[in-house]
Amino acid sequence: MALATKAPPRPTHQGVTVWFTGLPSAGKTTVANLVGRRLAERGRPVELLDGDVVRTHLSRDLGFSKADRDENIRRIGYVAGLLTGHGVIVLVSAVSPYRAVRDEVRTRIGRAGGFVEVHVAADLATCQARDVKRLYARQARGELRGLTGVDDPYEPPLAPELVLDTAGEPPEASAARVLALLDGRPAPELVGSQP
Repeated sequence: MALATKAPPRPTHQGVTVWFTGLPSAGKTTVANLVGRRLAERGRPVELLDGDVVRTHLSRDLGFSKADRDENIRRIGYVAGLLTGHGVIVLVSAVSPYRAVRDEVRTRIGRAGGFVEVHVAADLATCQARDVKRLYARQARGELRGLTGVDDPYEPPLAPELVLDTAGEPPEASAARVLALLDGRPAPELVGSQP
């Protein structure tokens, strides 16, 4: 006798991956956490995939060569695509320095749901001043090589859906702009911008 199986329930919302890319200490995780909190308050299914956390659990076998960095992004993209296909809003916070692999992940995830690239565009001086993880200080002392934006390239997106100037606006304002984009509304103007 064959067992009857039910089809899994269809997601009530279309999934989307919001991919925050930018230099170390640009504010990617800070903004992603704020966006995630607001979405959770609305009752939306949301998951945050932080590049540092993923490296400690899913990619700890990888180093920081270009090939390893690309593989790390592919792994994050694979997980994000699975979640997106199940109606989850996935917030990825990862430096993801190379354009080609970001575009590859965009194409793959786009088959499962939506994809939004957010360039967290703080300038190098701002990131060095914040230096949340002391990476820039370690690089300056010669303890670290291959730091993105200093002695390893960062290739900014050519046509992101949103650019955040986290050097010029507070994280809450950046998060509001991301939420507006997800809601299908025009993003509020940058703080201090002229009409």
